[in-house]
Amino acid sequence: MRFRTEDTDTYLQSRDYVDTAIVPLVKVSLTADIKSTIQATEFTTILSEEMERQFRGRVMLFPPFSYNDTESAEAKRERLQIWQTELGDAGFHYIVLLTSDANWKQDEQALEPLQLVYVPSIALEYIEQKNRKKVMDDQMQQILPLITGLWQKKR
Repeated sequence: MRFRTEDTDTYLQSRDYVDTAIVPLVKVSLTADIKSTIQATEFTTILSEEMERQFRGRVMLFPPFSYNDTESAEAKRERLQIWQTELGDAGFHYIVLLTSDANWKQDEQALEPLQLVYVPSIALEYIEQKNRKKVMDDQMQQILPLITGLWQKKR
């Protein structure tokens, strides 16, 4: 399910089974490296949509958590703690943060119990449309064990 009106009724009927929130982490920056920033955002968005499709019925895909280079790591963590509280209060036992920004890796332990999934971005603009599905499927094969392993841990 996605955070949109047309999925609301489905979510309300099956909220006991939807225990995982997927939150894409995307950098919004217009610096000199704008093209790679936008590529990473596009990749993260497409991959998060694929995760939602693969795990439909168990996850809800939330709008991206966006941030800027000028924001401190502490400020970002504080904002994520607000999301964690809100989502936890709503019944989400697992919160998966998906990103292509390697800078988040250094904060991974400080983010716990949130689950950080870092996947380096691939410049999809250079891949033919017919081959993009295969590329995303390959990425999902790497993410699948991480998510199912998370579910197998005791709450």
